[in-house]
Amino acid sequence: MKIQFLGTSAMQPTKERNLSSILLNYDSENILFDCGEGVQRQMKIAKIKPTRLTRVIISHLHPDHTIGLPGLLYNLYANEYKKTLHIYGPKGIREIVRFFIGFVGKKIKYEIHEIISGTIIKEKKFSVKAIKLDHDIECYGFEFIESDKRKINLNYLKKFGLKQNPILKRLQEGKSITWKGNKIEVDKATKLIKGKKIAFIWDTKLCNNCRKIAKDADLLISESTFIDNLKQKASKYKHLTAKQAAEIAKKSNVKKLILTHISSRYKDGKEILKEAKNIFKNTKVAKDFMEVEI
Repeated sequence: MKIQFLGTSAMQPTKERNLSSILLNYDSENILFDCGEGVQRQMKIAKIKPTRLTRVIISHLHPDHTIGLPGLLYNLYANEYKKTLHIYGPKGIREIVRFFIGFVGKKIKYEIHEIISGTIIKEKKFSVKAIKLDHDIECYGFEFIESDKRKINLNYLKKFGLKQNPILKRLQEGKSITWKGNKIEVDKATKLIKGKKIAFIWDTKLCNNCRKIAKDADLLISESTFIDNLKQKASKYKHLTAKQAAEIAKKSNVKKLILTHISSRYKDGKEILKEAKNIFKNTKVAKDFMEVEI
């Protein structure tokens, strides 16, 4: 599982930071969370083929999180995209995508999914859950949850004379089996490995759902637009400070915190990082093209 930051700025791009966009690669899935202006150029620099995309998930419909869609859609058409692109977003995403498709004048195969709070993607190996945040328009945070796995205990199975066999698939599915008259209990023959959780908190003021999204996450990626001396401004425009994001991580049993959506007033992010690390040590400030493996 790999995260690539393609844009880490808030509201407007800077020389160092493009607008919000994060790519999550897991197995055969390449999921783009938000689609800021210039995302196709960022993908080119990062040597990511846009045709690898499987899904785009939009947190809210503000332009700095969506305006990259027309260029991306045209790029996919120009590169003969063969898959069906699944696009998820709040109410209104359908009209926006149809407008963008009409605007670029070219079509690809796509499906639009208007989201509400709850599970929006359910696959065998993972799921994605949307949880509503508190912004000035409808906005969602997300939980990407890897399914639990079972690892076969080959040493235990040796005493039954059982090695490589298609029946082992049943154990991996969490089912006990019978082999040559012996019942083999799944709890003894396998070890349950908990799936990873990545949490995304997008544009929001501090609210209870922030902690709900972050709870027990292996990695929390959170917006952090301001530092705490501008907390009144943050509250007015419904954003988080670095201190608030760090407190969410600390109270929610998060393992690692990465801060993004940085105001252009913070040139190198050092103020953001210092404030957050005073509360939650395992913190980083995202930079464009930074990669993280989970």
